[in-house]
Amino acid sequence: MVKRIQIAKYILFDFLGSAIAWIIFNIYRKKIVESQLFGMDLSFVPDTKFYIGIFVFPIFWISLFGLAGFYHDVFRKSRLKELSGSIGYTLLGCLLIFFAMLLDDYIVSYKSYYQILLSLFSLIFILTYFPRLVLTTKTIHKVHSRKIGFPSVIVGSGEKALNLYGELETEKKSQGYKLIGYIKINKDDKDLINEKLNYLGEIESIGSLVDKLKVEEVILATDQENPETLTRIINELLSLNVIIKAIPSMYDYLSGRVKMTGILSAPLLNISFELMPPWQANLKQVIDYTFGTIAFIILLPLILALAIIIKLSSKGPILYKQERIGQFGKPFTLLKFRSMYSDAEIQGPALSSKNDPRVTPVGRFMRKTRLDELPNFINVIKGDMSLVGPRPERQFYIDQILRIAPHYIHLQKVKPGITSWGQVKYGYAENVNQMVERLKYDLLYLENMSLIVDFKIIIYTLITVIRGRGV
Repeated sequence: MVKRIQIAKYILFDFLGSAIAWIIFNIYRKKIVESQLFGMDLSFVPDTKFYIGIFVFPIFWISLFGLAGFYHDVFRKSRLKELSGSIGYTLLGCLLIFFAMLLDDYIVSYKSYYQILLSLFSLIFILTYFPRLVLTTKTIHKVHSRKIGFPSVIVGSGEKALNLYGELETEKKSQGYKLIGYIKINKDDKDLINEKLNYLGEIESIGSLVDKLKVEEVILATDQENPETLTRIINELLSLNVIIKAIPSMYDYLSGRVKMTGILSAPLLNISFELMPPWQANLKQVIDYTFGTIAFIILLPLILALAIIIKLSSKGPILYKQERIGQFGKPFTLLKFRSMYSDAEIQGPALSSKNDPRVTPVGRFMRKTRLDELPNFINVIKGDMSLVGPRPERQFYIDQILRIAPHYIHLQKVKPGITSWGQVKYGYAENVNQMVERLKYDLLYLENMSLIVDFKIIIYTLITVIRGRGV
C-alpha cells in the first residue's frame, strides 16, 4: 500500500507538471512564435484541441516515463540516475512530439524550430524533473534516517556476517537494510551472530522464509567462498523475487554480475540478474497484454469453433487445466485445449510422444498446428505468461530436471511463454533428457533477451504453425 501511494505521488507530480507545461507551451507558441511570424501581437484563445491536450499530453509523458522505469523501484531511486534518465527520455519524448505535431507549425525561419524544441524540452524537464527530485530527496532522507527500511536477511553466521551486521547497524546514514534475521548455510556452521539477530533457519528453507517474512533483500556474508557453495546459494535465491547482495571478498567469483551499491555505505556488491534494460522489460509487458488481448479477440471465432469440435469429438472438458510453475517459482493454472482422452493420465504424469495413443484425432491436428495452445492467451492477459519465454513445466518434471541440470532454475527468472527459442529450435520433448537438451536453447535466450529476439521467435513460430510442424 505504501509503495502504491509513493508511485501515485510520482505519477501525480508528472501529470500536473506536464499539464502545466502544455499550457505554457501553447501560450508561447501563439504569443511568441506566431506573433513573430505575422508581425503583430496575437491573443491566445484556447480551442478544443488545447483542452484535450491537457489530458492527452500528460498521459503520453506518464506512459513514456513508466516505460523508462521511473515508477518501478520508487524507494531505491538514485538522484544521479534519475537526472540522466530524465534528460534522455525528456529529449526522446520532445523529439517524438516535435515530428508528430510541431513540424508543420508556421515559422519565420528554421531557427524557430530549435527555439520551439528547446522551449518544450525546458518546460517538461523543469516541471517534471524538479518535483520528482524533491520527492526522491525526501524519500532518500527517510531511508538514511531509518524511517523507511527494506526487510533483509543475512546468509551466513560467522565472522564476516558478524562484522557486516556491526557495520550496517552503526552507519550514520542507513541504506535501508531492516535486518530481521540470519540464515545458516549448514547446520554445523559456527554461530557468532546469534546474540545479535534472530536465527531463521538453513539455506534450504529460504524460499518459504522469503514468502513468509516478505524479505526484499538477501545479503551473502558467508565465510565459505568455494564456487560450489556459492552456486548452491545463488541457485536457491534465483527463483525468488529478491535483491541479492554480497560482501566484496566474493568479487572474484561473482565478477561480471556485480555492481557497487554505494560509495559511503557498507561495501556490498549488487549481484545483477537484469536480463533486459528496464524500458525493454516494461515495453515487453505492454506488448504481451496488448497483443495478447488483440490476438484473443481476433482468434475468438476460431477458438469457439475448436471448442465445439472438441466437445463433439470426444468425452471430457473442452479446456485442459494444469498447474505449472511460473516466474520466481510461483504456480499458476495453465489453460490449453484438451488434446488427449479424458483418462490419459490416470496412471500418473507422462510426457507425450509423436505417436501417442492418448491423443485424440482432433488433438493430433491441434498439436501439429499448435492450436491447442490458443487458450494460453488468457494466461498472457492475466499476467501469468508472456508471448515469448521458456515453456512452463510441472513441478513433477522440474524436480527431475534439477537433479540433472541445476542451472534449470535460471529459467524461473522470467515469465514462461507461449513460444520459446527452445520450442522453435528443438520442439517438444518426449522425456526428461530431451527437456534437458532443450534447456540450452532457453538459457541462450536468457543471455540474449531483447524485443528483437522475441520478434524473430514469433515469426519462426508462425512459420512452424503454418507448416504444421508441431508434435
